[in-house]
Amino acid sequence: QVRLEESGGGLVEAGGSLRLSCVSSGITFGRYDMAWFREDPGKEREFVSAIRATGGRTYYSDSVKGRFTITRGDTTNSVFLQMNSLKPEDTAVYYCAADERVHQYYNSRFYDFWGQGTQVTVSS
Repeated sequence: QVRLEESGGGLVEAGGSLRLSCVSSGITFGRYDMAWFREDPGKEREFVSAIRATGGRTYYSDSVKGRFTITRGDTTNSVFLQMNSLKPEDTAVYYCAADERVHQYYNSRFYDFWGQGTQVTVSS
């Protein structure tokens, strides 16, 4: 059974930092592209960042580029999202996603597996 479990969310003031973690089980982690998406109530799920299994290439949405960093730990079956200079508009539930050689890394429809999400709230 595949499981993705996020942690690290919380309440932080604008300008602060958080580090999200996602631990996977039930998949051969080193073969999976990993991503973070976020969702605010009333809005569509939004791409945040992705990292390829092969080569480790990373991708970011324009809204987080330069502030967020995605990394993966293949020995711990984990993916991380370091979030710096947080803004109130970063407030959302953040989801970890996994897919083996995802076709469109920015499109949530192409990811097979999802975590339950972790809430990030940034106060102004």
